[in-house]
Amino acid sequence: MTASNRITLYYSPQTRATGTRVLLEELGAPYDLQILNMKAGEQRQPAYLAVNPLGKVPAVRYHGELVTEQVAITIFLADLFPQAGLTPGLDDPLRGPYLRWIAYYGASFEPALIDKFMQREPAPVTQSPYADYDTMLGALETQLSKGPYLLGERMTAADVLWGVAFSWTMMFGIVPKKDVFVRYAERMTSRPAFQRINAADDEMAAQHAAAVGG
Repeated sequence: MTASNRITLYYSPQTRATGTRVLLEELGAPYDLQILNMKAGEQRQPAYLAVNPLGKVPAVRYHGELVTEQVAITIFLADLFPQAGLTPGLDDPLRGPYLRWIAYYGASFEPALIDKFMQREPAPVTQSPYADYDTMLGALETQLSKGPYLLGERMTAADVLWGVAFSWTMMFGIVPKKDVFVRYAERMTSRPAFQRINAADDEMAAQHAAAVGG
């Protein structure tokens, strides 16, 4: 890729953007970071709100076009680098299940997590996007029990998304540390890409905290 084809990742350490950066590393993609110090509130400043009015990361820019939403970014980046082998092709029977579990993250998992974390009463099952928390998590447990990856023996970009998610949600006690989740998270976070980015995040987060006197 030429310099003009490089990906820009709008980034803050120890956020959902971490998973996107890990994915870029797994893909071998050329990218540059546009770093935001969220401890200083830079994500709420006009400069970044012009990029993403929600003030959220990750966001990526490629060929001048912007992509937000973690699910869309995961699909987009993996498709952009098919040679990495992390995305089933359009004619691959696993393409549908692959998209299913990536969409499940944004459509069911995250809403359920937020309700649980905020200790909010969920909507009735007939109106809830995720049915109920236990059912939502049970579907994941069943799928991962077929392991070692979401699609069985084949690792995909979906596993990068979910591996990082399980790691931090278990750390904060939102998801129970069931054996199948723990083994899966460890499998993904023990990979060199995650280890590199995790170490870099620790250093960057410390710098951001120091910059605001934290």
